[in-house]
Amino acid sequence: MPSILSEYVASGMSILDLKKELSRLRIEYNKLTGRNLFIFASDFTKGKQGVDVTLNQDDFYMIQDILRESKRKQIDIYLETPGGSGEAAEEIARFLHTKFEEVNFVIAGEAKSAGTILVMCADNIYMCSTGSLGPIDAQVQIGRKMVSAYDYTTWVKERRDEAIINGKLNPFDAIMVAQISPGELYGVENSLQFAKDLVKGWLPKYKFKNWNVTQTRHLPVTPEMKAQRASEISDKLCNHMDWHSHGRSLKIEDLSKELLIEDIDNNPSLADVVYRIKTVIRLIFESSTDYKIYNWEDCELSRTANVTHMPFQPPRPKNTPKNVNTIDFSIVCPKCKKAHLVRGYLDINSNDIKNLKLPTHPLVKDGEILACDSIGCGFNIDLKPIKNTIENQLKRKITIR
Repeated sequence: MPSILSEYVASGMSILDLKKELSRLRIEYNKLTGRNLFIFASDFTKGKQGVDVTLNQDDFYMIQDILRESKRKQIDIYLETPGGSGEAAEEIARFLHTKFEEVNFVIAGEAKSAGTILVMCADNIYMCSTGSLGPIDAQVQIGRKMVSAYDYTTWVKERRDEAIINGKLNPFDAIMVAQISPGELYGVENSLQFAKDLVKGWLPKYKFKNWNVTQTRHLPVTPEMKAQRASEISDKLCNHMDWHSHGRSLKIEDLSKELLIEDIDNNPSLADVVYRIKTVIRLIFESSTDYKIYNWEDCELSRTANVTHMPFQPPRPKNTPKNVNTIDFSIVCPKCKKAHLVRGYLDINSNDIKNLKLPTHPLVKDGEILACDSIGCGFNIDLKPIKNTIENQLKRKITIR
């Protein structure tokens, strides 16, 4: 039996088809669960290429605008994010619980750092084997780099203890410590405590609100027990000595005992839909310049990275039928930097182009690859991302030949 990814790749779906499929899967999820799914996902790969895919205040504004008129009482949120602002996570959580009576999270990909903080406000958490959370300490900017608040404060404490024991620091550490201001250190420590306080406050109020009896001895659960469990989880999520890395993936088996996470894989029909959602999101990101997706009922929005060479409408080529629409764009070879002018035909297929004897580009192979003809180059330029971007912008299909 082919994998879900192989199935979708073999189908040859365009970017518009993939987005329709994502909405179809969201509706299928709603039918299977009786709940209402909101999809919010960010592209980790484009984040590594310099695009800001982090969870931030703009995401709060977008989510609030999409959901503020909803009459639903409950919401499930499919979340994929590398993390970002703890303050943005707090704003989103406060809005969701003001707007909805029940807030649940579905984790099939990665929801790290501030994403994990946000998940801790859930009434219910649903995860599958591919889903992962992460340590919740904040990422703070030190100089030109973003670093883990926990790692930073731990290093400073170790240097402080070293100075007390030895009476001095080694020259390298002394230089590094001399560059730290008290205000900067307090800010980092406050960021770390902020994340822990959010989790300690949210878990008893939401996740543990229906936790009334202990699992093993069936004893009544008191508010003090809920607060103690929340404190233990908060400390555990912030303790890098347990996880060894801010980027560590915490799977369902790492957290299900403390958080009572529900395993999606126990429901094969639902798991198939959730895995398909994850796969389609991946394909949308890989084949377009989209780097964030927001999908809810009749609202399908995305944030798109800047495209250096945008399409433009050229003069109509001679002998082109009046009912044929064309669009041209320039694309630069990544290897030799030569610019190539490429033409696309809107709303017609390859057979139509052939039958109408429309001009085609001699360097374009199979409508997806352009072989650069610069001397000594020969680089194959993938046209699919820009093709999909144009389709996404115009909401029309384009054939490149």
